[in-house]
Amino acid sequence: MPVGALWQALADLVLPTSCAGCGASGLPLRHEVCAGCARAVESLRASPTRPDPAPAGLPACVALGGYDGELRELILAFKERGRHRLARPLGALLAEAVAASTAPDRPLLLLYVPDTAQAARARHGDHMRALARCAADRLREAGRRAETAAPLRALPKADSAHLTSAQRAAGAAGAFAPRRGELERARRAAPGSVTVLLDDIVTTGATLAAASSLLAAEGVRVEACVTLAATRRYLPQRAIWP
Repeated sequence: MPVGALWQALADLVLPTSCAGCGASGLPLRHEVCAGCARAVESLRASPTRPDPAPAGLPACVALGGYDGELRELILAFKERGRHRLARPLGALLAEAVAASTAPDRPLLLLYVPDTAQAARARHGDHMRALARCAADRLREAGRRAETAAPLRALPKADSAHLTSAQRAAGAAGAFAPRRGELERARRAAPGSVTVLLDDIVTTGATLAAASSLLAAEGVRVEACVTLAATRRYLPQRAIWP
């Protein structure tokens, strides 16, 4: 193989050649997204969303948009297709939603719904941990006091993609265990902090409700849940692309 062709082949292995949103090739990309897809999500605005019926223990929820179109593709590309550079823009989206739904003068404690150990291995890291850290970085850049903690450990569970609402709720009830050291860190968060629980998608709300209820039982009250997307059944208004 000629040297030039070899280098091109190696570049194709490590550099994305198509947009993570639309799949178009040959376009300039920024954080793996083309300008057209970036424009398509710039009109999004964070908005309250709530499953109907909402499970007991579910705090107020905010989502950036519906789980469709470019937003859905970006989430899947980051979460399931190895497009790890999307952590920064997606984390910034979460930060915008958090900022829009909390008082600007209050410190923030960002928690997240963790991956199971199996999922984290498959994804080469806990995807929500990465997004929470990027969101906190963005908030601090904007002058907000923000820290993260990881007080929950995800227990092994079955794939919930094809489960009914009742089955999701039953599975979520035993999906988490506390991490004592991180719980204590969360309890010691700055006085007056707003505790926000982050996730990528809200569907039935069962996972967020179960995580919030466990945290409340351990002395950490979640005031709001913020997600990147809500399934179409619970479609919110539009969200912000920074």
